[in-house]
Amino acid sequence: MLSEAQRPTDVVERSIEVDGINIRYSHAGHGSPLVLVHGLLGYSFNWRYAIPILAQKRAVYALDMPGSGFSDAPPVLDARLSAAAHRLSRFLDKLGIQHCYLIGSSYGGATVLGLATLEPQRIKTLVLVSPANPWSMIGRTRLAALRVPGVGIVFPDLSRRLRFMHGYFVRRMYGDPERVSAQTLHGYSLPLVRPGVLEHAVRIARSWREDMGELKSHIRNAADIPILVIWGSKDRLVDLASAQAICENFRTARTVIIEGAGHLPYEEVPEQFCPPVLDFLETYSSAQGIDGK
Repeated sequence: MLSEAQRPTDVVERSIEVDGINIRYSHAGHGSPLVLVHGLLGYSFNWRYAIPILAQKRAVYALDMPGSGFSDAPPVLDARLSAAAHRLSRFLDKLGIQHCYLIGSSYGGATVLGLATLEPQRIKTLVLVSPANPWSMIGRTRLAALRVPGVGIVFPDLSRRLRFMHGYFVRRMYGDPERVSAQTLHGYSLPLVRPGVLEHAVRIARSWREDMGELKSHIRNAADIPILVIWGSKDRLVDLASAQAICENFRTARTVIIEGAGHLPYEEVPEQFCPPVLDFLETYSSAQGIDGK
């Protein structure tokens, strides 16, 4: 694994304006475009270990979704899942990416699924990493709490004041909390102090139930896209049992369970995460005979 201090020289940080919103992203490699979409309260930092491995074979783009990381987080930003999928589509448009391979983690998994239901012809394959989905029972109580008006109002400011609690939530995402370093905790905390980021997360939680219902209704639109579902066996945030329900909606589906890993296997154990992903991408790149933009 790369050390925290290392950042491959071919990984560049860029920004692009899409419909008046500044979007920050990391880019590395050449070839077919592979787009990485982080989860709730994450950003491109999450993929720092996976990018240099995946970029050996692909042109990798890891964006900070609007409302997250160091992209713009305006207070009027639509927080519905369909709006996030549309913004991802417009990001691809602006970069001139007509067809791509997508990896989505957690809420990012739901986002790429949302885009796949809207524009299935654009997506060559989907890799879903413990994706948020309509069949997972875990976390619904916490999400419901954020829908309570009083809680939702005080949560962002309280979270910024109690920064020491950030470490607790990051460690819960790992199968082995001992793997979480001080640099990792620092990286996760950096964007949370930015105005608008936590507020946007609260708005996402408020529309969660409706968004998951809509995703469930339309997921079969993407049934022809080959998918790879990857889960850590010790995921505490999204229900591993829901993997089967997701796969039943697709004609071609693989499942990989990484023993001992938590919610973020690409960050916790990238050396176990990346090989099955690259194998899957290579299989369907060869079958489709497609090379990207």
